[in-house]
Amino acid sequence: MADLALRNVVKRFGEVEVIKGVDLEVKHGEFVVFVGPSGCGKSTLLRIISGLEGTTSGSIEIGGAEVSKASPADRGIAMVFQSYALYPHMTVAQNLSFGLENTRKSKAEIKTRIDEAARMLELEPYLQRKPRELSGGQRQRVAIGRAIVREPSVFLFDEPLSNLDAALRVQMRAEIGKLHRRLQTTMIYVTHDQVEAMTMADRIAVVNGGRIEQFGAPLELFEHPVNRFVAGFIGSPRMNFYQGTIKDSREGVARVFIPGFGDLTFEVDRALAEDGVEVELGVRPTYFAFVEEGDPQAIAFQVEYAESVGTETYVYGKIVGNPATTILHFADHVALNENDQLRLRPALNRAHLFRISDGKSLNASFVKTSVPEASADSAVH
Repeated sequence: MADLALRNVVKRFGEVEVIKGVDLEVKHGEFVVFVGPSGCGKSTLLRIISGLEGTTSGSIEIGGAEVSKASPADRGIAMVFQSYALYPHMTVAQNLSFGLENTRKSKAEIKTRIDEAARMLELEPYLQRKPRELSGGQRQRVAIGRAIVREPSVFLFDEPLSNLDAALRVQMRAEIGKLHRRLQTTMIYVTHDQVEAMTMADRIAVVNGGRIEQFGAPLELFEHPVNRFVAGFIGSPRMNFYQGTIKDSREGVARVFIPGFGDLTFEVDRALAEDGVEVELGVRPTYFAFVEEGDPQAIAFQVEYAESVGTETYVYGKIVGNPATTILHFADHVALNENDQLRLRPALNRAHLFRISDGKSLNASFVKTSVPEASADSAVH
């Protein structure tokens, strides 16, 4: 096992700065996922760690040793790519052994490592087959096995499941998770799929525009995003956002008007909240509940369409008085039709408030609300 540290790492291609001063520390045996949209720099970061890309400035440490100038072969890492990159003319056993044969390992040690990797990945029946005779999942296991036999200090995975179908991705996620628990080796995993990130990681680094926006445990990012980007990227379906304005802010308490929600009062970071500041309220789709007639904090919602998959329902529509499209998620089948109107209560104690100018979280804690009469009266009973 080895820890990993990136210190003020910068990467430029010509005049374009693609990695912008990244600092990151990964602990021994940790499973860390880099997640972010396409083109955000996450794969470039992985290639920099592996040595396939050099740094413009900054340093990389693996196991306490500075490796920024070291070759990939001398860094103690093994990488699994998006494409399986198997030798088509070789058997599974030959693919697994090829990298070891150039390291002057004895035949007995090579066989021991191959047998152990094959047992671990359930590849024993396929050792004499060639890649064309394997399924996609089996090929990916061979690619992982080729990394395992090297016994690296750090495993690097570059979107290894993106070529697999949905069901196989779920299976392979579980297999990689079991592999990590068994090996207890440091692993860095790159994906654009935030569901993979949430289900696999010990900690997640959310990458955007060559910077790490937030680094923390999955639930920490979900419940306490530091800015609007993280809030909108982590979570499926995405968070709902509603624009509004701070009407009055004093001594860390702000009264915010959000169309359709009325006046909401939050405890906020007094350094970020001022009168007249434009903000966005963020509420996750699961944090809306049906309420009975007469609830003073109900808001009105008009259905545009609903999608039921039997065990859960996604509802799309608008809160009356607010132009933003809202997604609701209910963990059951709910029969709804176009133009149905509902009474809902948002769980504002789990809502978030962001400053529009820079996306920063105001670290809001909900205090109370006053729903406009127009919104309450507009719901159909």
